[in-house]
Amino acid sequence: MKKNNTTISSETQQQAMQVAKSTQKPGQTKEQTKLIALGIEKGIAEYKKRQKQKAREADKLKKRSQKQKQSVAESVPNDVAETETPSNSSKLPWVLLVVSWIGFVAYVALTTA
Repeated sequence: MKKNNTTISSETQQQAMQVAKSTQKPGQTKEQTKLIALGIEKGIAEYKKRQKQKAREADKLKKRSQKQKQSVAESVPNDVAETETPSNSSKLPWVLLVVSWIGFVAYVALTTA
């Protein structure tokens, strides 16, 4: 059996009381308002507990994915990552330069004729 160790902070109690008072109906007694505030407190505490649990789960998933990425990165040798040849990328500017000059010469030849 789990022991219910939910201690509700005074801030949560104040928030719950404000919400209970803001939704108070005419003719509602203080005891009824306090009961409503207690229900709201429990709801807020449950919400916070679930949010913490979701955050923990998200953190666990994040750590798992980081470990997987790290293990994959370690298993791939550095030689495979460096197989890209810089000679292919250095040819592109020269090809573009030659094409642009050919276009310029053709433009000048057509406009003067």
